[in-house]
Parts: sequence; C-alpha cells; structure tokens
Amino acid sequence: MGTETTKKILPEPTKAELEILLVLWESGPSTVRFVNDKLNEQRDVNYTSTLKQMQIMAEKGILRRDESQMKHIYIPVESEQKTKGYLLDRFVNILYKGSASSLMMQLLGNKKASPKELNAIKDLLNKLDDETNA
Repeated sequence: MGTETTKKILPEPTKAELEILLVLWESGPSTVRFVNDKLNEQRDVNYTSTLKQMQIMAEKGILRRDESQMKHIYIPVESEQKTKGYLLDRFVNILYKGSASSLMMQLLGNKKASPKELNAIKDLLNKLDDETNA
C-alpha cells in the first residue's frame, strides 16, 4: 500500500490577518514591533492589538514563531503566492461561479487598464495559448 500524505489546509486569513501577512511577505520574518510600526504607517494600530492578532495567527497555524532569540520573530507559514492563489480561487468560485473569464471581463470593464497592463495581459494570453496548443 502506498503512503498517503495529507496537507493541512490553513484557515482563510481575515482582513486584519492579511494586513499582517502583507507586511511579513514584503519585509520577511519580523518582530511584532516592526509589523506594528509598518501597520501604523497606514492607520493607527495599538501594539497590544497587533501582538494579540499575531499570537492568534500563530495558534491557528498561519504564522510560525521563532523563539530562539530574545525577541520573537514571526514567519508566515505559507508563501504569498500560494495564499493569494487560494484566496483568488475561492473568490472566483463564490462570486463568478468559477469563471475566470467573467472575472477578467468585470475587471477590465470596471478599471481602465493602461496600455502597458493590456500588453502584459495579451502576452500572458498568448503564452497560455501557445502552451495549450503545444
């Protein structure tokens, strides 16, 4: 019999948790003080609120805490790309019944894309088309 491996699915981060994850993905493993200072550049956030939120995230398995030094360092468990991919898939499935094309039509219809963005989208579509026809 083969060995089955089951990957733990992490809970979906809340809006406040995503703000913390964005700081950690951009800056790398960090202390609560550093994350709180970065959050305060956007809006007023109490240190104790950030500390409690990050402790909860560690309990939920969203963050990992390195306690090997005097200051505890927090590290995201999942990569930015993996988390955003998961959240995007859920978003498309819920709001667009799984239709990526409906999402793209909505995005391009609601927001004026720059010529540079449109060229990047065309390049991506051409690449995907080439891979499909290969």
